[in-house]
Amino acid sequence: MTTTDFSIAEHDWQSEPYVDEWINRDIQRDGERRPRLKHMLSFAQLTKDASIEVLDVGGGYGVVSEEVLHAFPMARVTLQDYSQPMLDRARARLARYQDRIRYVVADLCNPSWVDGVAGPFDLIVSAIAIHNLANLDRIAACYGGIVRLLKPGCLFLNYDLYNIVGGIPRHLAMLQEVGFARTDCVWEEGAVAIVAAHSKV
Repeated sequence: MTTTDFSIAEHDWQSEPYVDEWINRDIQRDGERRPRLKHMLSFAQLTKDASIEVLDVGGGYGVVSEEVLHAFPMARVTLQDYSQPMLDRARARLARYQDRIRYVVADLCNPSWVDGVAGPFDLIVSAIAIHNLANLDRIAACYGGIVRLLKPGCLFLNYDLYNIVGGIPRHLAMLQEVGFARTDCVWEEGAVAIVAAHSKV
């Protein structure tokens, strides 16, 4: 496994002013992003009334979690992020779902993050987050944590910028190397793609 570090934009996720400014810019992408997140969740192949436990990895201010909670009214979501300011904004945005969501501050670079989120989960999702680890070894370790958190035969869906950190084929291979049974790129457009990875039965 290469330890190559890729050039990823620097972010100050612990700064409240920076996070507020970033969110204000990011919201402008909703018109493009929300349909893609709905499309990603369609690959979960779950009934709308499924009573499921879902983990949102690197969930930030709650956009993906919000789509999950809307798509699956019986779902309970654990939103994990490295940034306390992000989670504070998520808690405010998703207050109406307070009985169906919990928030966990954890660093994906620290293997103990899996203990913080607990589990197991019926579905794990992530969007435009894991590439920020900026190193294939760290990303592979994160994938390894994710597969351990999934129930047998369940699914990890990831919408991300794969081509700036190794490329889609490398990520599909890494997911299998850490223990996923099957990995597929189910959608790709420009710089972004959706990967579906199934845990072993």
